[in-house]
Amino acid sequence: MWGGAVERRYRKLRPEVERLPWGALDLSKAKPEAILAARTTWTEATFQEHRTGAACAATLQALIAARAPIDLVAMASRFTLDEMVHVEMCARLAQLLGGGAPIAYDPKGIIVLPSPELSATLAAAELVVRNFCVGEALSIPILRGSWHAARQPLIKAILARIVKDEAAHGAFGWIFLDWVDEQLTEADRLHLAKQAALTMDAVIERWAFFPTVANETAEDRLGWMDETTYLSVARRSLHKVVLEPLRAHGIDPLPWMKRSIDADSAH
Repeated sequence: MWGGAVERRYRKLRPEVERLPWGALDLSKAKPEAILAARTTWTEATFQEHRTGAACAATLQALIAARAPIDLVAMASRFTLDEMVHVEMCARLAQLLGGGAPIAYDPKGIIVLPSPELSATLAAAELVVRNFCVGEALSIPILRGSWHAARQPLIKAILARIVKDEAAHGAFGWIFLDWVDEQLTEADRLHLAKQAALTMDAVIERWAFFPTVANETAEDRLGWMDETTYLSVARRSLHKVVLEPLRAHGIDPLPWMKRSIDADSAH
């Protein structure tokens, strides 16, 4: 935080953050290795929210370039603020767990941008499909599952706040596709299908790095479901809230995916 008047304005925009039960975190029953895993998990969550904030900002610029309707642009304009709020909450939780874990990354390459050779409309559609139709749509059921599984009042409150914000993010992609539908050619839809496939493959690859702790108990799960439940929710949701709606919009990533949704083997 920079602090001062800038922080006061920020707090007025999102006062609910300070009302969270920041003093309620109880780590007395968690194993030290579980706390360490949670530090890493919540630091990575902070980074992912930061990346998503950059993706939302890039998408907003692309929507304006594509001359999207102003109400649609206005809807998207709040998403970057939401993500910065999520960054703060995740980072503060990581600090309470003992401090953030180190992450090395290139700040100039934090997100993937569309090729400058694409039309403004297709560039906007690519960003929306990758970041909203796949990324944000999938995050909602996973976050909701984590919220249901959480026992710590602070962690539950943070996840509830994120889930509430993400509901609008997850719906946005399909609203955009409804608007842009008649402007897309078959070649455009093929391009979007391939981009969705790349994003979905990247999601599936990350499943291999699910945080686990030996002899894990419910008290050791500081913000996540058990692995079996997580993978079940993730696979089912990737089918239901990503693949099926994309296909309904004439975008089928399945033939272009290298990984299977239902197993870790290649598709």
